[in-house]
Amino acid sequence: MIKIYHNPRCKKSRAGLAYLEATPLDFEVIDYLKNPLTKAELKALIQKTALPASELIRTQEEVFKQHYKGKNLSNDAWLEAIVAHPKLLKRPIVEVGVRALWADPAENINQLLPLKK
Repeated sequence: MIKIYHNPRCKKSRAGLAYLEATPLDFEVIDYLKNPLTKAELKALIQKTALPASELIRTQEEVFKQHYKGKNLSNDAWLEAIVAHPKLLKRPIVEVGVRALWADPAENINQLLPLKK
């Protein structure tokens, strides 16, 4: 099952959703601001990207600037920061099976899809 971790107020996230909607594939939309991920869920998702949590942080968010800018946190501490402030997670993230990626630009989704457009 394809999952898209989505924020409807985000232009890039809406672009990723529109990209998936243009495919014939079924997918699940997860509004992670309304239904925040647990630390374990977040850790599992980020591990599927093969990136450290620090690379999936939105540095333009005010909460980042106020509380985290210039800090060298561990992967675990970044996970805790995202759990406390879900807006910090880059979006959209698309997950298919054992892989996930940050879908910006939306065409990056093709790397995970069983069908190419």
